[in-house]
Amino acid sequence: MRILGLDPGLQHTGWGVIDAVGSRLSFVAAGVVNTDPKRDLAERLVEIHDGLREVIDAHQPDEAAVEETFVNKNPASTLKLGVARGIALLVPSLYKLRVAEYPTNLVKKSVVGAGHADKKQVQMMIGVLLPAARDQKSADAADALAVAICHAHHMGTLGKWGAQDFREAAR
Repeated sequence: MRILGLDPGLQHTGWGVIDAVGSRLSFVAAGVVNTDPKRDLAERLVEIHDGLREVIDAHQPDEAAVEETFVNKNPASTLKLGVARGIALLVPSLYKLRVAEYPTNLVKKSVVGAGHADKKQVQMMIGVLLPAARDQKSADAADALAVAICHAHHMGTLGKWGAQDFREAAR
């Protein structure tokens, strides 16, 4: 199964593609869709949309997984992140892909073993779990690969668990 992991952001939306065969995971590709901060919000959302379409067209994933929005102290920033996340959910859905959502803490716990790991720890473990991704310099792309790995670990239980169950498991 080919899995597309997405780490949504208005400036940088990370994406990572892995293949999962049984318990074996292999790196396919990763990168970032960057938007122009000088453009209007709507234009930036089109940039994310178009960039994700290119990724899906190029790598033909079977399923997608998106990290849930991290709520921060600035409501305006949280709202903008939310609309970027909406695009990350929409584009794979337009391709009729199954789209799963995972809380940040569960993603980190699935990759690092601790739900409150920092970005450097996630990036380092991506290099251990996916040696071909070791040269990946972008933290956003590494986070997206972590989302894909999380999905590979939990896709069998996705239908049995609701979002609240995943949040409790991540604690």
